[in-house]
Amino acid sequence: MEKLKKNYTILLVEAFNSEKKRSGVSIRRSTRTKDDNSTIHVHWKGAAHIILEMCSSYYDVFGRMKDMDGNKRRIFEKIIEDMAASSLRCLALAHVQIPDQEGHELKEDGLALIGLVGIEDPCRPEVRKAVDDCQKAGVNVTMITGDNVFAAREIATECGILRPEDQDMNDTEVIVEGEVFRNYTPEERLEKVEKIHVMARSSPCDKLLMVQCLKEKCHVVAVTGGGTNDSQALKEANIGLCMGKMSTQVAKESSDIIILDDNFASIPRVLGWGRCVYNNIQKIIQLQLTVNISNLVINIVEAVSACEISFTVVKLLWVNLIIDTLGALALATEEPTKELLMEKLPPVMSRTTTQAQPLITNIMWRNILFQALYQVVAILILQFSGESIFHVNQRVNDTMIFSTSVLCQVFNQVNARRLEKKNVFKGIHKNKLFLGIIGMTIILQMVVVEFLKKFTDTESLSLGQWGACLGIAVLSWPIGWVVKCIPVSDKPFVMHLSSLVGF
Repeated sequence: MEKLKKNYTILLVEAFNSEKKRSGVSIRRSTRTKDDNSTIHVHWKGAAHIILEMCSSYYDVFGRMKDMDGNKRRIFEKIIEDMAASSLRCLALAHVQIPDQEGHELKEDGLALIGLVGIEDPCRPEVRKAVDDCQKAGVNVTMITGDNVFAAREIATECGILRPEDQDMNDTEVIVEGEVFRNYTPEERLEKVEKIHVMARSSPCDKLLMVQCLKEKCHVVAVTGGGTNDSQALKEANIGLCMGKMSTQVAKESSDIIILDDNFASIPRVLGWGRCVYNNIQKIIQLQLTVNISNLVINIVEAVSACEISFTVVKLLWVNLIIDTLGALALATEEPTKELLMEKLPPVMSRTTTQAQPLITNIMWRNILFQALYQVVAILILQFSGESIFHVNQRVNDTMIFSTSVLCQVFNQVNARRLEKKNVFKGIHKNKLFLGIIGMTIILQMVVVEFLKKFTDTESLSLGQWGACLGIAVLSWPIGWVVKCIPVSDKPFVMHLSSLVGF
Protein backbone atom coordinates (compact mmCIF):
# COMPACT_ATOMS: atom_id res chain seq x y z
CA MET A 1 0.00 0.00 0.00
CA GLU A 2 2.83 2.39 0.88
CA LYS A 3 4.45 1.65 -2.49
CA LEU A 4 1.24 2.48 -4.32
CA LYS A 5 0.92 5.75 -2.45
CA LYS A 6 4.46 6.70 -3.48
CA ASN A 7 3.94 5.75 -7.12
CA TYR A 8 0.55 7.49 -7.58
CA THR A 9 -0.71 11.02 -7.01
CA ILE A 10 -4.28 11.62 -5.82
CA LEU A 11 -5.98 14.16 -8.05
CA LEU A 12 -9.54 14.33 -6.74
CA VAL A 13 -11.54 12.68 -3.94
CA GLU A 14 -15.33 12.54 -3.49
CA ALA A 15 -16.06 11.57 0.10
CA PHE A 16 -18.83 9.14 0.96
CA ASN A 17 -22.17 10.70 1.86
CA SER A 18 -25.52 9.24 2.80
CA GLU A 19 -27.28 10.81 -0.18
CA LYS A 20 -25.22 9.28 -3.01
CA LYS A 21 -24.06 6.24 -0.98
CA ARG A 22 -20.72 6.11 -2.78
CA SER A 23 -17.22 7.54 -2.78
CA GLY A 24 -14.64 7.96 -5.52
CA VAL A 25 -11.05 8.91 -6.19
CA SER A 26 -8.98 9.73 -9.28
CA ILE A 27 -5.26 9.02 -9.35
CA ARG A 28 -2.35 9.30 -11.77
CA ARG A 29 1.06 7.67 -11.76
CA SER A 30 3.64 10.00 -10.22
CA THR A 31 6.47 8.76 -12.44
CA ARG A 32 5.05 8.53 -15.91
CA THR A 33 6.12 5.89 -18.39
CA LYS A 34 5.79 5.84 -22.15
CA ASP A 35 2.88 3.40 -21.92
CA ASP A 36 1.06 5.28 -19.16
CA ASN A 37 1.86 8.86 -20.05
CA SER A 38 -1.61 10.38 -19.98
CA THR A 39 -3.91 7.96 -18.16
CA ILE A 40 -6.01 8.80 -15.12
CA HIS A 41 -7.47 5.96 -13.06
CA VAL A 42 -10.89 6.57 -11.51
CA HIS A 43 -12.04 4.20 -8.73
CA TRP A 44 -15.50 4.04 -7.20
CA LYS A 45 -16.89 2.11 -4.25
CA GLY A 46 -20.24 2.18 -2.52
CA ALA A 47 -23.68 0.60 -2.33
CA ALA A 48 -23.77 -2.26 -4.83
CA HIS A 49 -26.98 -1.25 -6.60
CA ILE A 50 -25.68 2.32 -7.05
CA ILE A 51 -22.28 1.32 -8.46
CA LEU A 52 -23.82 -1.37 -10.69
CA GLU A 53 -25.94 1.28 -12.47
CA MET A 54 -22.73 3.17 -13.31
CA CYS A 55 -21.10 0.13 -14.95
CA SER A 56 -21.27 -0.92 -18.61
CA SER A 57 -18.65 -3.69 -18.41
CA TYR A 58 -17.07 -6.05 -15.89
CA TYR A 59 -13.91 -8.04 -15.24
CA ASP A 60 -14.23 -11.82 -15.36
CA VAL A 61 -12.32 -14.24 -13.12
CA PHE A 62 -9.31 -14.09 -15.48
CA GLY A 63 -9.11 -10.30 -15.32
CA ARG A 64 -10.47 -9.78 -18.84
CA MET A 65 -12.88 -6.90 -19.41
CA LYS A 66 -16.23 -7.85 -20.96
CA ASP A 67 -19.32 -5.90 -21.94
CA MET A 68 -22.22 -6.17 -19.49
CA ASP A 69 -25.42 -7.14 -21.31
CA GLY A 70 -28.90 -7.25 -19.79
CA ASN A 71 -28.64 -10.92 -18.82
CA LYS A 72 -25.33 -10.43 -16.99
CA ARG A 73 -26.68 -7.36 -15.22
CA ARG A 74 -29.63 -9.39 -13.93
CA ILE A 75 -27.20 -12.03 -12.64
CA PHE A 76 -25.31 -9.38 -10.67
CA GLU A 77 -28.57 -7.94 -9.34
CA LYS A 78 -29.60 -11.41 -8.18
CA ILE A 79 -26.24 -11.84 -6.39
CA ILE A 80 -26.77 -8.51 -4.64
CA GLU A 81 -30.30 -9.53 -3.56
CA ASP A 82 -29.08 -12.89 -2.26
CA MET A 83 -26.35 -11.17 -0.22
CA ALA A 84 -28.86 -8.72 1.20
CA ALA A 85 -31.27 -11.55 2.04
CA SER A 86 -28.45 -13.13 4.06
CA SER A 87 -28.08 -9.93 6.13
CA LEU A 88 -24.87 -8.97 4.31
CA ARG A 89 -24.08 -5.36 3.46
CA CYS A 90 -23.18 -5.50 -0.21
CA LEU A 91 -20.53 -3.18 -1.65
CA ALA A 92 -19.32 -2.89 -5.24
CA LEU A 93 -15.95 -1.80 -6.60
CA ALA A 94 -15.57 -0.28 -10.06
CA HIS A 95 -12.84 1.30 -12.16
CA VAL A 96 -12.31 3.21 -15.39
CA GLN A 97 -9.32 4.68 -17.18
CA ILE A 98 -9.65 8.05 -18.90
CA PRO A 99 -7.17 10.20 -20.87
CA ASP A 100 -5.60 13.08 -19.01
CA GLN A 101 -7.02 15.48 -21.60
CA GLU A 102 -10.56 14.88 -20.30
CA GLY A 103 -9.75 16.69 -17.06
CA HIS A 104 -9.76 15.55 -13.47
CA GLU A 105 -13.53 15.15 -13.07
CA LEU A 106 -14.64 11.80 -11.66
CA LYS A 107 -16.29 9.88 -14.47
CA GLU A 108 -19.65 8.48 -13.35
CA ASP A 109 -20.59 6.21 -16.25
CA GLY A 110 -19.03 3.56 -18.43
CA LEU A 111 -17.26 1.95 -15.47
CA ALA A 112 -15.98 -1.61 -15.29
CA LEU A 113 -17.22 -3.65 -12.35
CA ILE A 114 -14.30 -5.15 -10.43
CA GLY A 115 -16.20 -7.14 -7.83
CA LEU A 116 -18.95 -7.43 -5.23
CA VAL A 117 -18.21 -7.71 -1.51
CA GLY A 118 -20.61 -8.91 1.18
CA ILE A 119 -19.81 -7.60 4.67
CA GLU A 120 -21.41 -9.28 7.66
CA ASP A 121 -22.55 -6.87 10.36
CA PRO A 122 -24.35 -9.10 12.89
CA CYS A 123 -26.67 -7.72 15.52
CA ARG A 124 -25.43 -7.84 19.07
CA PRO A 125 -27.01 -10.69 21.06
CA GLU A 126 -28.64 -8.28 23.51
CA VAL A 127 -30.39 -6.20 20.82
CA ARG A 128 -33.28 -8.59 20.26
CA LYS A 129 -34.12 -8.70 23.98
CA ALA A 130 -33.86 -4.91 24.21
CA VAL A 131 -36.27 -4.49 21.29
CA ASP A 132 -38.63 -7.02 22.87
CA ASP A 133 -38.52 -5.14 26.20
CA CYS A 134 -39.30 -1.87 24.44
CA GLN A 135 -42.26 -3.41 22.60
CA LYS A 136 -43.64 -4.93 25.81
CA ALA A 137 -43.33 -1.52 27.45
CA GLY A 138 -45.58 -0.05 24.75
CA VAL A 139 -42.81 1.48 22.63
CA ASN A 140 -43.04 0.90 18.88
CA VAL A 141 -39.57 0.40 17.39
CA THR A 142 -38.98 1.50 13.78
CA MET A 143 -35.73 0.88 11.90
CA ILE A 144 -34.58 3.57 9.47
CA THR A 145 -31.59 2.45 7.42
CA GLY A 146 -29.74 3.14 4.21
CA ASP A 147 -29.61 -0.57 3.33
CA ASN A 148 -31.80 -1.96 0.57
CA VAL A 149 -35.15 -3.58 1.25
CA PHE A 150 -33.88 -7.18 1.33
CA ALA A 151 -31.10 -6.49 3.85
CA ALA A 152 -33.36 -4.26 5.92
CA ARG A 153 -36.04 -6.97 6.15
CA GLU A 154 -33.55 -9.61 7.29
CA ILE A 155 -31.92 -7.35 9.87
CA ALA A 156 -35.30 -6.21 11.21
CA THR A 157 -36.47 -9.82 11.50
CA GLU A 158 -33.25 -10.83 13.26
CA CYS A 159 -33.60 -7.95 15.74
CA GLY A 160 -37.27 -8.67 16.41
CA ILE A 161 -38.49 -5.38 14.94
CA LEU A 162 -40.52 -7.34 12.39
CA ARG A 163 -42.67 -9.75 14.38
CA PRO A 164 -44.51 -12.81 13.01
CA GLU A 165 -47.80 -10.92 12.87
CA ASP A 166 -46.13 -8.22 10.77
CA GLN A 167 -45.03 -10.78 8.17
CA ASP A 168 -48.70 -11.37 7.28
CA MET A 169 -49.30 -7.70 6.55
CA ASN A 170 -48.78 -6.04 3.19
CA ASP A 171 -45.06 -5.46 2.65
CA THR A 172 -45.68 -1.98 1.26
CA GLU A 173 -47.29 -0.95 4.55
CA VAL A 174 -44.68 -2.42 6.92
CA ILE A 175 -41.53 -1.87 4.82
CA VAL A 176 -41.10 1.17 2.59
CA GLU A 177 -38.21 2.85 0.84
CA GLY A 178 -37.28 6.38 1.74
CA GLU A 179 -38.04 7.69 -1.73
CA VAL A 180 -41.52 6.14 -1.68
CA PHE A 181 -42.27 7.63 1.73
CA ARG A 182 -40.94 10.99 0.57
CA ASN A 183 -43.24 10.98 -2.46
CA TYR A 184 -46.40 10.29 -0.47
CA THR A 185 -48.82 13.15 -0.10
CA PRO A 186 -48.96 14.65 3.43
CA GLU A 187 -52.29 12.91 4.00
CA GLU A 188 -50.91 9.53 2.88
CA ARG A 189 -47.85 9.89 5.11
CA LEU A 190 -49.98 10.59 8.18
CA GLU A 191 -52.22 7.64 7.34
CA LYS A 192 -49.39 5.13 6.85
CA VAL A 193 -46.62 6.32 9.18
CA GLU A 194 -47.85 4.35 12.23
CA LYS A 195 -47.85 1.07 10.26
CA ILE A 196 -44.25 1.41 9.05
CA HIS A 197 -41.70 -0.72 10.93
CA VAL A 198 -38.80 -0.50 8.47
CA MET A 199 -37.69 2.29 6.14
CA ALA A 200 -34.98 1.18 3.70
CA ARG A 201 -32.75 3.19 1.37
CA SER A 202 -33.52 6.26 3.42
CA SER A 203 -31.77 9.59 3.70
CA PRO A 204 -31.47 11.89 6.75
CA CYS A 205 -34.31 13.97 5.29
CA ASP A 206 -36.57 10.87 5.30
CA LYS A 207 -35.71 10.25 8.96
CA LEU A 208 -36.55 13.84 9.83
CA LEU A 209 -39.80 13.62 7.86
CA MET A 210 -40.89 10.48 9.75
CA VAL A 211 -40.18 12.12 13.11
CA GLN A 212 -42.29 15.12 12.11
CA CYS A 213 -45.16 12.89 10.97
CA LEU A 214 -45.14 10.87 14.20
CA LYS A 215 -45.13 14.05 16.29
CA GLU A 216 -48.02 15.37 14.21
CA LYS A 217 -49.89 12.17 15.13
CA CYS A 218 -49.30 13.16 18.81
CA HIS A 219 -46.71 10.45 19.53
CA VAL A 220 -43.78 11.02 21.87
CA VAL A 221 -40.83 10.27 19.58
CA ALA A 222 -37.35 9.15 20.61
CA VAL A 223 -34.60 8.93 17.97
CA THR A 224 -31.23 7.21 18.11
CA GLY A 225 -28.40 8.34 15.87
CA GLY A 226 -24.69 8.97 15.87
CA GLY A 227 -23.77 10.66 12.61
CA THR A 228 -23.60 14.34 11.75
CA ASN A 229 -26.48 13.83 9.32
CA ASP A 230 -28.70 12.62 12.18
CA SER A 231 -28.48 15.92 14.05
CA GLN A 232 -31.67 17.39 12.57
CA ALA A 233 -33.75 14.33 13.49
CA LEU A 234 -32.20 14.24 16.97
CA LYS A 235 -33.14 17.88 17.55
CA GLU A 236 -36.65 17.46 16.13
CA ALA A 237 -37.48 14.41 18.26
CA ASN A 238 -38.93 14.74 21.75
CA ILE A 239 -35.94 12.75 23.01
CA GLY A 240 -32.65 12.41 21.14
CA LEU A 241 -30.31 9.57 22.10
CA CYS A 242 -26.81 8.95 20.80
CA MET A 243 -23.97 6.60 21.63
CA GLY A 244 -21.13 8.17 23.57
CA LYS A 245 -18.16 6.40 21.96
CA MET A 246 -19.02 6.20 18.27
CA SER A 247 -21.14 9.34 17.79
CA THR A 248 -19.84 12.58 16.32
CA GLN A 249 -19.60 15.73 18.40
CA VAL A 250 -22.44 17.30 16.40
CA ALA A 251 -24.72 14.36 17.20
CA LYS A 252 -23.85 14.56 20.91
CA GLU A 253 -24.65 18.27 21.03
CA SER A 254 -28.01 17.60 19.33
CA SER A 255 -28.99 14.81 21.73
CA ASP A 256 -30.79 14.91 25.06
CA ILE A 257 -29.31 11.64 26.38
CA ILE A 258 -25.87 10.16 25.67
CA ILE A 259 -25.52 6.41 26.23
CA LEU A 260 -21.95 5.99 27.38
CA ASP A 261 -21.59 2.23 26.85
CA ASP A 262 -22.75 2.33 23.19
CA ASN A 263 -25.17 -0.49 23.94
CA PHE A 264 -28.72 -0.57 22.58
CA ALA A 265 -29.68 -2.70 25.59
CA SER A 266 -29.23 0.43 27.72
CA ILE A 267 -32.29 2.05 26.10
CA PRO A 268 -34.81 -0.05 28.11
CA ARG A 269 -32.88 0.95 31.25
CA VAL A 270 -33.13 4.61 30.25
CA LEU A 271 -36.85 4.10 29.68
CA GLY A 272 -37.23 2.34 33.03
CA TRP A 273 -35.43 5.08 34.96
CA GLY A 274 -37.45 7.78 33.20
CA ARG A 275 -40.71 6.11 34.13
CA CYS A 276 -39.44 5.52 37.67
CA VAL A 277 -38.60 9.20 38.22
CA TYR A 278 -41.97 10.26 36.79
CA ASN A 279 -43.76 7.70 38.96
CA ASN A 280 -41.85 8.74 42.10
CA ILE A 281 -42.77 12.38 41.52
CA GLN A 282 -46.44 11.37 41.32
CA LYS A 283 -46.13 9.43 44.59
CA ILE A 284 -44.62 12.42 46.39
CA ILE A 285 -47.30 14.75 45.02
CA GLN A 286 -50.05 12.34 46.12
CA LEU A 287 -48.61 12.16 49.65
CA GLN A 288 -48.16 15.93 49.99
CA LEU A 289 -51.61 16.79 48.65
CA THR A 290 -53.20 14.28 51.02
CA VAL A 291 -51.64 15.82 54.14
CA ASN A 292 -52.25 19.41 52.97
CA ILE A 293 -55.91 18.81 52.10
CA SER A 294 -56.63 16.95 55.33
CA ASN A 295 -54.91 19.54 57.54
CA LEU A 296 -56.62 22.40 55.71
CA VAL A 297 -60.10 20.90 56.11
CA ILE A 298 -59.47 20.03 59.77
CA ASN A 299 -58.34 23.58 60.60
CA ILE A 300 -61.28 25.14 58.74
CA VAL A 301 -63.83 22.92 60.51
CA GLU A 302 -62.27 23.60 63.90
CA ALA A 303 -62.18 27.34 63.25
CA VAL A 304 -65.79 27.48 62.04
CA SER A 305 -67.04 25.41 64.99
CA ALA A 306 -65.38 27.85 67.44
CA CYS A 307 -63.35 24.94 68.79
CA GLU A 308 -59.76 25.25 69.90
CA ILE A 309 -57.47 24.48 66.96
CA SER A 310 -55.54 21.30 67.73
CA PHE A 311 -52.68 21.98 65.29
CA THR A 312 -50.41 24.76 66.46
CA VAL A 313 -47.90 26.39 64.15
CA VAL A 314 -45.09 24.22 65.53
CA LYS A 315 -47.08 21.02 65.05
CA LEU A 316 -48.02 21.93 61.47
CA LEU A 317 -44.38 22.73 60.71
CA TRP A 318 -43.32 19.37 62.15
CA VAL A 319 -45.90 17.46 60.06
CA ASN A 320 -44.81 19.24 56.90
CA LEU A 321 -41.15 18.73 57.77
CA ILE A 322 -41.74 15.00 58.11
CA ILE A 323 -43.53 14.79 54.74
CA ASP A 324 -41.42 17.24 52.72
CA THR A 325 -38.09 15.75 53.76
CA LEU A 326 -38.23 12.21 55.10
CA GLY A 327 -41.45 11.26 53.30
CA ALA A 328 -40.27 12.62 49.94
CA LEU A 329 -36.86 10.99 50.41
CA ALA A 330 -38.45 7.62 51.18
CA LEU A 331 -40.57 7.64 48.02
CA ALA A 332 -37.82 9.09 45.84
CA THR A 333 -35.54 6.13 46.62
CA GLU A 334 -37.79 3.63 44.83
CA GLU A 335 -35.78 2.06 41.99
CA PRO A 336 -37.21 0.98 38.60
CA THR A 337 -38.66 -2.52 38.38
CA LYS A 338 -39.49 -4.74 35.43
CA GLU A 339 -43.14 -4.53 36.45
CA LEU A 340 -43.05 -0.73 36.17
CA LEU A 341 -41.41 -0.95 32.74
CA MET A 342 -44.16 -3.26 31.47
CA GLU A 343 -46.99 -1.17 32.88
CA LYS A 344 -49.01 0.87 30.40
CA LEU A 345 -48.57 4.20 32.15
CA PRO A 346 -50.87 7.15 31.39
CA PRO A 347 -49.50 8.91 28.29
CA VAL A 348 -47.75 12.24 28.68
CA MET A 349 -49.49 13.42 25.51
CA SER A 350 -52.99 12.62 24.34
CA ARG A 351 -53.33 10.51 21.20
CA THR A 352 -56.10 12.76 19.90
CA THR A 353 -54.92 16.21 20.94
CA THR A 354 -51.62 17.95 21.46
CA GLN A 355 -52.67 18.92 24.99
CA ALA A 356 -50.44 17.47 27.70
CA GLN A 357 -52.07 15.03 30.08
CA PRO A 358 -52.27 16.11 33.76
CA LEU A 359 -49.49 15.04 36.09
CA ILE A 360 -52.09 14.30 38.78
CA THR A 361 -54.17 11.48 37.30
CA ASN A 362 -57.69 10.39 38.22
CA ILE A 363 -56.21 7.44 40.10
CA MET A 364 -54.19 9.85 42.23
CA TRP A 365 -57.22 12.07 42.89
CA ARG A 366 -59.18 9.03 44.03
CA ASN A 367 -56.44 8.00 46.46
CA ILE A 368 -55.92 11.56 47.71
CA LEU A 369 -59.58 12.32 48.37
CA PHE A 370 -60.43 9.07 50.16
CA GLN A 371 -57.29 9.06 52.32
CA ALA A 372 -57.77 12.75 53.17
CA LEU A 373 -61.44 12.06 53.98
CA TYR A 374 -60.46 9.24 56.35
CA GLN A 375 -57.86 11.41 58.09
CA VAL A 376 -60.33 14.31 58.45
CA VAL A 377 -63.00 12.05 59.93
CA ALA A 378 -60.56 10.32 62.32
CA ILE A 379 -59.01 13.59 63.57
CA LEU A 380 -62.36 15.34 63.99
CA ILE A 381 -63.77 12.41 65.99
CA LEU A 382 -60.75 12.65 68.26
CA GLN A 383 -61.16 16.41 68.46
CA PHE A 384 -64.82 16.40 69.48
CA SER A 385 -65.11 13.03 71.26
CA GLY A 386 -61.58 11.89 72.04
CA GLU A 387 -61.63 13.03 75.68
CA SER A 388 -64.72 10.96 76.45
CA ILE A 389 -63.66 7.96 74.37
CA PHE A 390 -60.20 7.60 75.94
CA HIS A 391 -61.00 9.33 79.28
CA VAL A 392 -58.14 11.79 78.99
CA ASN A 393 -57.73 15.53 79.49
CA GLN A 394 -57.52 18.05 76.67
CA ARG A 395 -53.68 18.25 76.51
CA VAL A 396 -53.36 14.46 76.22
CA ASN A 397 -56.15 14.44 73.62
CA ASP A 398 -54.38 17.14 71.57
CA THR A 399 -51.18 15.09 71.77
CA MET A 400 -53.00 11.99 70.52
CA ILE A 401 -54.44 14.04 67.64
CA PHE A 402 -50.95 15.28 66.76
CA SER A 403 -49.39 11.79 66.92
CA THR A 404 -52.27 10.19 64.99
CA SER A 405 -51.94 12.78 62.22
CA VAL A 406 -48.20 12.20 61.86
CA LEU A 407 -48.55 8.40 61.95
CA CYS A 408 -51.32 8.56 59.32
CA GLN A 409 -48.89 10.30 56.99
CA VAL A 410 -46.18 7.74 57.80
CA PHE A 411 -48.40 4.75 56.97
CA ASN A 412 -49.83 6.58 53.96
CA GLN A 413 -46.29 6.64 52.56
CA VAL A 414 -46.60 2.86 52.20
CA ASN A 415 -49.93 3.31 50.37
CA ALA A 416 -48.24 5.80 48.03
CA ARG A 417 -45.65 3.20 46.95
CA ARG A 418 -48.20 1.81 44.48
CA LEU A 419 -50.57 4.30 42.93
CA GLU A 420 -52.83 1.66 41.40
CA LYS A 421 -51.68 -1.78 42.59
CA LYS A 422 -53.46 -3.14 45.67
CA ASN A 423 -50.43 -4.96 47.07
CA VAL A 424 -48.41 -2.01 48.38
CA PHE A 425 -45.97 -4.27 50.26
CA LYS A 426 -44.56 -6.00 47.18
CA GLY A 427 -40.79 -5.50 47.05
CA ILE A 428 -40.75 -3.30 50.15
CA HIS A 429 -38.14 -5.54 51.80
CA LYS A 430 -35.68 -4.73 49.00
CA ASN A 431 -35.72 -1.01 49.77
CA LYS A 432 -33.86 -0.87 53.06
CA LEU A 433 -33.67 2.92 52.96
CA PHE A 434 -37.47 3.21 52.74
CA LEU A 435 -37.95 0.92 55.75
CA GLY A 436 -35.25 2.80 57.64
CA ILE A 437 -36.92 6.17 57.01
CA ILE A 438 -40.31 4.83 58.14
CA GLY A 439 -38.78 3.49 61.35
CA MET A 440 -36.79 6.66 61.95
CA THR A 441 -39.89 8.86 61.47
CA ILE A 442 -41.84 6.87 64.09
CA ILE A 443 -38.93 7.09 66.55
CA LEU A 444 -38.54 10.85 65.95
CA GLN A 445 -42.27 11.37 66.59
CA MET A 446 -42.02 9.51 69.89
CA VAL A 447 -38.95 11.56 70.86
CA VAL A 448 -40.71 14.84 70.02
CA VAL A 449 -43.79 13.89 72.06
CA GLU A 450 -42.03 12.37 75.06
CA PHE A 451 -38.91 14.53 75.41
CA LEU A 452 -39.68 17.87 73.70
CA LYS A 453 -42.94 18.61 75.48
CA LYS A 454 -42.30 22.32 76.02
CA PHE A 455 -41.31 22.85 72.40
CA THR A 456 -44.37 21.12 70.91
CA ASP A 457 -46.79 21.69 73.81
CA THR A 458 -47.51 17.97 74.24
CA GLU A 459 -48.00 15.47 77.05
CA SER A 460 -46.51 12.00 77.51
CA LEU A 461 -48.66 9.14 76.20
CA SER A 462 -49.07 5.70 77.73
CA LEU A 463 -48.45 2.51 75.75
CA GLY A 464 -52.18 2.07 75.31
CA GLN A 465 -52.58 5.58 73.95
CA TRP A 466 -49.66 5.08 71.54
CA GLY A 467 -51.30 1.81 70.48
CA ALA A 468 -54.56 3.64 69.78
CA CYS A 469 -52.74 6.20 67.63
CA LEU A 470 -50.98 3.42 65.72
CA GLY A 471 -54.23 1.51 65.27
CA ILE A 472 -56.04 4.49 63.78
CA ALA A 473 -53.10 5.17 61.43
CA VAL A 474 -52.77 1.51 60.32
CA LEU A 475 -56.42 1.53 59.21
CA SER A 476 -55.27 3.59 56.21
CA TRP A 477 -53.86 0.38 54.70
CA PRO A 478 -57.14 -1.60 54.40
CA ILE A 479 -58.93 1.60 53.41
CA GLY A 480 -56.36 2.12 50.65
CA TRP A 481 -56.90 -1.47 49.45
CA VAL A 482 -60.68 -0.97 49.27
CA VAL A 483 -60.37 2.41 47.56
CA LYS A 484 -58.26 0.91 44.77
CA CYS A 485 -61.19 -1.36 43.87
CA ILE A 486 -63.17 1.72 42.82
CA PRO A 487 -62.92 2.31 39.05
CA VAL A 488 -62.05 5.78 37.73
CA SER A 489 -62.91 7.57 34.51
CA ASP A 490 -60.37 8.09 31.74
CA LYS A 491 -61.48 11.70 31.45
CA PRO A 492 -59.15 13.94 33.50
CA PHE A 493 -60.59 15.12 36.82
CA VAL A 494 -59.91 18.76 35.94
CA MET A 495 -62.05 18.44 32.81
CA HIS A 496 -64.91 17.08 34.95
CA LEU A 497 -64.66 20.15 37.18
CA SER A 498 -64.55 22.46 34.16
CA SER A 499 -67.72 20.91 32.74
CA LEU A 500 -69.47 21.25 36.12
CA VAL A 501 -68.76 24.97 36.44
CA GLY A 502 -69.60 25.57 32.80
CA PHE A 503 -66.17 26.43 31.33
